[in-house]
Amino acid sequence: MFIKSKPPNLQENIPLANHTTFRIGGPARYFFVAKSKEEFLEALNWAKENNLPYFMLGGGSNLLVSESGFDGLVIKIKNGKLKIKNYNVKFKIILAEAGAPLALLVVQSLENGLIGLEWAAGIPGTLGGAICGNAGAYRHSISEAVESVEVFNAKDQEIQSYSHKQCEFGYRESIFKKNQNLIILTAKLKLGKGDTARAQNFVQECLATRKNKIPSFPSAGSIFKNIEFGWQSENFKKLIPAEQIKGGMVAVGYLIEQCGLKGRQAGGAQISTQHANFIVNVISAKAADVLELINLCQESVKEKFGIELEKEIRIL
Repeated sequence: MFIKSKPPNLQENIPLANHTTFRIGGPARYFFVAKSKEEFLEALNWAKENNLPYFMLGGGSNLLVSESGFDGLVIKIKNGKLKIKNYNVKFKIILAEAGAPLALLVVQSLENGLIGLEWAAGIPGTLGGAICGNAGAYRHSISEAVESVEVFNAKDQEIQSYSHKQCEFGYRESIFKKNQNLIILTAKLKLGKGDTARAQNFVQECLATRKNKIPSFPSAGSIFKNIEFGWQSENFKKLIPAEQIKGGMVAVGYLIEQCGLKGRQAGGAQISTQHANFIVNVISAKAADVLELINLCQESVKEKFGIELEKEIRIL
């Protein structure tokens, strides 16, 4: 296959295990780090000119990559600039690029007297990935702060703006997760002024909780979406103790643990002994090991509780 002139700094056969929090994954045939919108568009156009599939990579969390890797171009988004503008007396707008780390957004918002992102303290990943999967915790999600999103529509070959409504946010869902042609470039976050001292305390609580509950082994974060209790069958509801229903949700970790799967291992992967909705890479795990445990969890929970577990992670 003839490959047209390559962009500067294009790399070849780069192990994706080095770019995911799972530390699992084979090589990308081509790998490019985009530090600006212009570099991203250059790399994307090159892939399209050469009829190569492409994949956008942020912080590498919430992702499982197979040992075969990716026979195309992986573009790692490293454009992480942000600036804060006044909106009115009570609110400010954060203009942030897709590659901005969530940790930076938490710090910068609090330093500017803004609240609303404290729940994200300690969560790895970037703004683009968080918006795509509508990341959240403690009954909050990134969608609460999103005013609008600038995207590159790969199908129409143009930059477009999506309002909050057009983003079609749902529980761990968005239009960007459903439509891979919509690639997030930047976003406007609207945050209000508030009691930052109280918010700082909440940040510390979040960090302490995650330190105690989040496994130390490499992982991709939560494997499955939690269960919306109200939509389930009466038989399921009878099996769930009232104390396990929080904010109208049932934690999948509880269901997996009730199936006796906590600590179950396949190859180098394990259903975490700390948090059963985490599968961890304990020793040189393969993607196949993780998938075996994912299937085991789904089959076991279906048999015991009669419901289908839906994956939160993406599989490449």
